[in-house]
Amino acid sequence: MNFTNKIVFITGGSRGIGRTCAQLFAEHGATVAVHYNNNQAAAQDTLDSLSGSGHMTVQADVSDPVAVEKAINLCAETLGGVDILVNNAGIYEEHPIMDVDYATWQEKWTRILNTNLVGAANMAFCAAQHMKKRGGGRIVNVSSRGAFRGEPTAPAYGASKAGMNAMGQSLALALAPHNIFVGTVAPGWVETEMASEELKSPRGDAIKNQSPMGRVAKPEEVAYTVLFMAAEQTAFLTGAIIDVNGASYLRT
Repeated sequence: MNFTNKIVFITGGSRGIGRTCAQLFAEHGATVAVHYNNNQAAAQDTLDSLSGSGHMTVQADVSDPVAVEKAINLCAETLGGVDILVNNAGIYEEHPIMDVDYATWQEKWTRILNTNLVGAANMAFCAAQHMKKRGGGRIVNVSSRGAFRGEPTAPAYGASKAGMNAMGQSLALALAPHNIFVGTVAPGWVETEMASEELKSPRGDAIKNQSPMGRVAKPEEVAYTVLFMAAEQTAFLTGAIIDVNGASYLRT
C-alpha cells in the first residue's frame, strides 16, 4: 500500500487506533494531520513518532461544527489538500437506562451523538469538498462491534456507531460519482490505553474469551484494515463494513 503524496487527516489521532493509523500511513509515504481535542502532549508524541516529515497536529472539538470546518481547512491550506479522512474520534460513556436520571440520559445522548456521529458527518462533509477539488479521495469510518451486538449500558454509543455505518453507506452512494469512496471498519475490543483498565480487571479474561482466539485486537490489526480500505486498489469496496472482532460477533 503506497500512500506517497497522499494527505491524510486522522481524527482522534493522539493515541490508540488513531496513533497507530498515523504511524502506518506515514510509514507508507503519506503526510499526516494528527487531530486531537484536549491532549496536546499525546498528539505531539504521535507527531514525533511519525516517519518522514511535513506532518502536523490539528486541534478541534469534533462536536463543534465551526471547529471542524476550521480544522479541515487548516489542514488543506497547510499541507495542500485532503485525500484521505479517517473518522476515528469517539467517546464511550455509560448511561444505563434504569440507573441514571432523565437529565443525565439527555446529556449523554446529546454529547455522544454530537461527537461520534454528527461530528463524523461534518468531518466527511468538509473533507469531501477538498477531495472533489483534488479529483477524489477516501473516507474511512471507525465504527464498532457495538453497532450490531448492542451496548446495554451505553445505548447512545451503540446507536452512534450504527448511525455511522448507515452514514457511510449513504455517502458511498452519494460520493462515488465524484471518485470519493467510503468504507467502514468495525472493531470489537482493542488493546488500547482506553481499554487497558477493563482488560486488567476481573472481567478481562471474559472479554478476551469472547473471541475464539482468546484475545482482543491489537491496534495494528485495526489500523492495517483502515489502510486497506483507504488504498487505491480497494475502491470497489465502497460502502462495505469490515468487522475486526476476532469472530467475537458474527453476522450475515
